[in-house]
Amino acid sequence: MSRNKSKRVVGNGGPYRIGEITTLTGLSADTLRYYEKIGLLRDVPRSASGLRSYGSRHLSTLKFILRAKAMNFSLDEISRLLEMRSDPQHARDEVRALTHEKLADIEAQIEQLDLLRRELQLLVNLCQASEEGCPIIDDLEQGEPTSET
Repeated sequence: MSRNKSKRVVGNGGPYRIGEITTLTGLSADTLRYYEKIGLLRDVPRSASGLRSYGSRHLSTLKFILRAKAMNFSLDEISRLLEMRSDPQHARDEVRALTHEKLADIEAQIEQLDLLRRELQLLVNLCQASEEGCPIIDDLEQGEPTSET
């Protein structure tokens, strides 16, 4: 009598175990647990033994979170976006305002990075032209920080 062990295909619509979700999303199990703890990922059912069972809705939410993170939204902002996601027609103005704020933040970061790029390029040029000492080290020792960390 032969046993026919069927292998589970990851990506078949769920339910998914935590290891399968990590494979599908690239997120660690700790991150998944954290998202559940802070309320980004809701209503994850558990078996009698406590194993999590994720559905296609959870996978969709995780993909939404990953895309929002790639757009530089914070976890707090993502939480707000997830709330708005359930009723996008009524949340459109709020989503637009949040996205406009994010765009302004990104533009400010680009300006700071451009200033930093020019400063570093100047230091590299000074270093290449210097016959004594190191202008880069001198600037780091004496200069004022250009941005907060």
